[in-house]
Amino acid sequence: AAENDDVSSDEDEVLEESPCGRWQKRKDEVTQKDVPGIDATYLAMDTEEGVEVVWNEMQFSERKKFRLQKSRLEKTFNNLTKLRHNNIVKFYKYWIDDKSEGPRVIFITEYMTSGSIGQFLRRSKKNKKGVNLKMWKRWCRQILYALSYLHACDPPITHGGLTCDTIFIQHNGLIKIGSVAPDAINDHVKTYSAPRRNLHYISPEYGQGVYTGVDIYAFGVCALEMASMELQGNGNSEDADSHSPPVGSHEAILVAVEKLEDASQKEFLRLCLASRENRLQARDLLLHQLIFEVHPLRLFAAHSLIQLDETLVNHLLAEKTASLAAAHASAPERVLAECKHADGSTFNDMTAAMHPPMDVEKVVEETRDGLFPLTSIHLPKPPATMEETPVAEVNETDKQEESFLPEQRQIVNLKVESTFKGNDEQDMIEATLTLRLDDPDHTRRVLKAAVSLWEDPLEIAKDLVTNGFINEKNADRVAAQFAFILRKAQKEQKEQRKQPARRNQQTAERAPKDAEPSTPAQSASPAPAAGLPQDASQLPPQQQQQQQQQQQQ
Repeated sequence: AAENDDVSSDEDEVLEESPCGRWQKRKDEVTQKDVPGIDATYLAMDTEEGVEVVWNEMQFSERKKFRLQKSRLEKTFNNLTKLRHNNIVKFYKYWIDDKSEGPRVIFITEYMTSGSIGQFLRRSKKNKKGVNLKMWKRWCRQILYALSYLHACDPPITHGGLTCDTIFIQHNGLIKIGSVAPDAINDHVKTYSAPRRNLHYISPEYGQGVYTGVDIYAFGVCALEMASMELQGNGNSEDADSHSPPVGSHEAILVAVEKLEDASQKEFLRLCLASRENRLQARDLLLHQLIFEVHPLRLFAAHSLIQLDETLVNHLLAEKTASLAAAHASAPERVLAECKHADGSTFNDMTAAMHPPMDVEKVVEETRDGLFPLTSIHLPKPPATMEETPVAEVNETDKQEESFLPEQRQIVNLKVESTFKGNDEQDMIEATLTLRLDDPDHTRRVLKAAVSLWEDPLEIAKDLVTNGFINEKNADRVAAQFAFILRKAQKEQKEQRKQPARRNQQTAERAPKDAEPSTPAQSASPAPAAGLPQDASQLPPQQQQQQQQQQQQ
């Protein structure tokens, strides 16, 4: 018992707290490390609500890259905190830790206890159990419902990392997509340099830019894996041969689609995996005849009820459920509905015994939890705007950070200036890069940044290329300019540090001379016969000449 208590205390040990003190990071790690862009995930406790949450960490490999991306990251995560949808993992809070050795972005998300669809598929395949068509439709409907919400934001939010391992299942069957980390933040974190997995979820045109269509392609691959019970990119297929396309390739995925038995499933998946110009949007796929749902009247009634006060609804339902049960028990043969012929005769009478009263409270609760959305006629309204930018002066650098498309224009004129800001603790300069670009308007671009005296000029130029500030062909020219100003600044710093020592030395040398009494007898005293004093060579030239004249006299 004592050993169990020790283990429990170790697991409950608090490793770190959020700045507000609400969330406490524990030792237990959560198995979500395969998500692109996330370095580590830990179990944490929400001390206000008393529930477990997930503590996610994104580690930046270089502080200078983090400095360039900080405002962009803040805007991205501010947008994510606005998302409110039953089929998206809740995003509670984020903060930036730039005081540690490597800058971190930490954010808190909902803890999904039942695992992902990928885990479910692996277990089901091992037990030789498949996903029936009804469950498959229900899953697809909820995933598309969430994607339609993200893509309807202004500007649209692209998930950028949708896989079967980022789609989670709750204990009641509710599907939630998590790890909504737009592709813009993935390129700048430490783990992104590692070999990427799940490449088969990436659409063929991915290199042309990130847009909402890449999520639809990734959804198509997920839907295929749910239907075939085969993860398309997890190794060599048992049925593969020398004539088969490479596992995980676009061609192999299309071959896997044709192996399905249901013709309507194949048609639906072809629409998801089609070329960029022919690929449908999430809203259009929700209206496809395969997964389109005609909602029953009771579902409309349930959605009307959940708009009312929850306490009032629970009270009304308790009374109504009791009265319905009593009426059913007292008259089971009571006719609820009937159909009449033209001659007045009836047929197919529907009696109370044929339809026992349903659990109304359960239906309303599941509807409130998002298990039965009105996907065919109603979509939740996304936030009015997702353009919340941190309060700061908008300069040319910020404008360029909005897009990372490669700069195609060449530099016509280039000038690099610096203001020395160094001291004994931190050697920095304020660098100003002024460019004239080769276009009809001769665009002038001014970039300012704090640069270390010992930073590699080639790395500075490389960062400017990566972030779309300069053309790759001009990188060597820019690096040479930065090398020149850095050498100049280093020399200036060295001279500045020497000046105090020189002043101290000159003060010490002047002190004996200033203390000499100016009397004729003393001025006429002869110099030592041995010639110049031993330290005369260290005197200033004027004093050396004066001593030589005195010796000659």
